[in-house]
Amino acid sequence: MSQTRKHKGSYAVRRGLLGAVAAAGAWVVTIGGPAAAAPIPDPRAKQWYLDAMNAEEIWKTATGEGIKVAVIDTGVNPSTPSLQGQVLKGRDFTGVDGEETDDYTGHGTSMAEIIAGTGKGGGLRGLAPGAKIIPYRVSDTDLQNKEKVNAFDFQQAIRAAADSDARIISMSMGSEFYSSEERDAVEYAQSKGKLFFGAVGNTGDGSNKEKYPAAYPEAIAVAASGPDGKVAKFSQHGNFVDIAAPGGDIPAWCDENFTSYCDRKGTSHATAIASASAALIWSKHPEWTGNQVLRVMFESAGRGKDWKPGTVSNYLGHGIVRPGAHINRGLGKPGDPGVSPLTNERVGGPSGSAASPRPSAPASSPGPQDKPDFVAEAKGRDSAASAGDSSSTGLVIGGVAAVVVLGAAAAYAVARRRRSA
Repeated sequence: MSQTRKHKGSYAVRRGLLGAVAAAGAWVVTIGGPAAAAPIPDPRAKQWYLDAMNAEEIWKTATGEGIKVAVIDTGVNPSTPSLQGQVLKGRDFTGVDGEETDDYTGHGTSMAEIIAGTGKGGGLRGLAPGAKIIPYRVSDTDLQNKEKVNAFDFQQAIRAAADSDARIISMSMGSEFYSSEERDAVEYAQSKGKLFFGAVGNTGDGSNKEKYPAAYPEAIAVAASGPDGKVAKFSQHGNFVDIAAPGGDIPAWCDENFTSYCDRKGTSHATAIASASAALIWSKHPEWTGNQVLRVMFESAGRGKDWKPGTVSNYLGHGIVRPGAHINRGLGKPGDPGVSPLTNERVGGPSGSAASPRPSAPASSPGPQDKPDFVAEAKGRDSAASAGDSSSTGLVIGGVAAVVVLGAAAAYAVARRRRSA
């Protein structure tokens, strides 16, 4: 049986629904609860995914230079050794004191370093060290509990990023609650030719409720895999998952004091790595549209040998990102610049216009019957291995509580539990 998703006045098939879930023994992952918060003396040595992806070989051809990535998160500290000179002017939408450079948890800065860090001063080396970061600060649940915040910060930040020079928008935050205004913002970003990457969330072994904005059809929903190349247990799954990336056992700042790194895991990190992968491919082909970059990401993604052609997994989407498979070996074809590989609709092409007729949606096809696993390729080649997610500080996307701010003309409701992934 196929599953469809409502898509603004019409129905577009997102993917076929997976068959029966495999036995637990087929889902071998390296995840056992929250990561310990012990500081890491040499964080670069823990960035296993750079070696697995053969990043040094990729950087001989593409580093992300010329590509700007909007990071919508808790803020980005531009003063860490790894981010000096990497962060451009952004905006703060929280409504509380501070600027977009005031990271109140360390999470946003970690995501920025994973994307574009230079590695200086013993800091993290980003997968796309030639890219630049545009930060947009929004509120999470903890900040909402402490301060009177802007109720519309998510949608406003997304629209601002869509109107910026950034080609890629990376958002490792979300909630369980659908918002038509927020979805309109994501759709607007797509219409402007941007690639919007969102974290699917970290309750795959629990409630596994869809998280937004990742679950909107116009967003690229990123799941996580671990160092063993298998889907991470905590990574949420469903027919909204589009692609996966490393998300387990990845260093990040321990807290907002920026004194040390700790081991972390989460779809947050996977989202940052997927965004960096897009930056690498786009820097090699700056004339391409976002649709073409994404199509190549899908076609060059790592898949298991038993993965049937034309199918999409509810756990890893089109597979695990492998930018080197395209950059170094030419896998993946860009295809039609005006058609989105997410929805098969004509949008976000050279003109950034969605006015062209929509092609018919393709027939859905069943995905692999098992939760797929992927084995890293031999050292010296780009790898399909990726990582998992779930921060030790309890940054789990969750439910909601409303805070009402009454104004002269309207009442504003803030969706709670908008957590980092």
